[in-house]
Amino acid sequence: MKIAVFSFHEFERPFLDAANDEQHELKYIESSLSADTAILAHDCEVVSIFTNDDASAPVLALLHQQGVRFLALRSAGFNHVDLDEVKALGLKVARVPAYSPYAIAEHTVALMLALNRKLIRANQRVRDMNFSLNGLTGFDMNGKTVGVIGTGKIGQILIKILHGFGCHILAMDINEHQDLKSAYGVEYTAVEEICRQSDIISLQVPLNEHTRYLINEKTIALMKKGVMLINTSRGALVNTKAVIQGLKARHIGAFGMDVYEEEEGLFFEDHSGDILQDDTIARLMTFPNVLITAHQAFLTDTALGNIADTTLENINAFANNQTSGNEL
Repeated sequence: MKIAVFSFHEFERPFLDAANDEQHELKYIESSLSADTAILAHDCEVVSIFTNDDASAPVLALLHQQGVRFLALRSAGFNHVDLDEVKALGLKVARVPAYSPYAIAEHTVALMLALNRKLIRANQRVRDMNFSLNGLTGFDMNGKTVGVIGTGKIGQILIKILHGFGCHILAMDINEHQDLKSAYGVEYTAVEEICRQSDIISLQVPLNEHTRYLINEKTIALMKKGVMLINTSRGALVNTKAVIQGLKARHIGAFGMDVYEEEEGLFFEDHSGDILQDDTIARLMTFPNVLITAHQAFLTDTALGNIADTTLENINAFANNQTSGNEL
């Protein structure tokens, strides 16, 4: 079976090749899936896509016209896929529901620590032979109140790590986990209360109509002055322009982001020789208390191996007229 792998990155190759084990012909395509690039899947029955690929209704229709019958996502999130159109066309789609929640949770904590202890600035100073400590004061994580919005697999691991630091943890989720309450003293409460009480707020919820722009002017106004805000989930959970205003007013003390609402066409690509056209992220990059990574939280060997293995398991199940249990 021939498979078009869109948004392919070289760091994926060894893991996908190993998981495939020469069972299928993998057609690696660096371009992202769009109405303009869908033609590249003309001889493939299966298409594999990543987080920033366009699987909207018009693109799905183009794929279907070319004989594509299965969509294998290399991600847990699926908000970029029009599931109604998938059903109307009779396509099948499967995702990777969990690849390594530890990778995301650990990267989240890395952002917290790097911002808190000003590690990027400190390293830059030392490289310039400046060994002054002025302006590098951080705070003890121990005793701080951290709000974790979303206590799924990633949120649960994050809570476990933060508990190890001695943090007091507030949480919000539609499903409350009793084991988190008993093991780590987690207190479930509303988003508004998390904003009022937390020294650090971390977003670990999926993107949907209820969570889009969860962080906005109103919720930011409720937050403690100097709050640290971290987003390693989905970019559009945050109204970025509202965050910029919060940073300018010094209401938000630090902002760490691994995802961005306008990251398509920007993240995962080398633009070092280009003129940056996105004024919003350009403005964010000017703040010394903002740390941006380019959708990197998942990037561990464990996660990449699990993504590749599950993706090929889903494809093999389709090839054998079976279900893998990961269908949407």
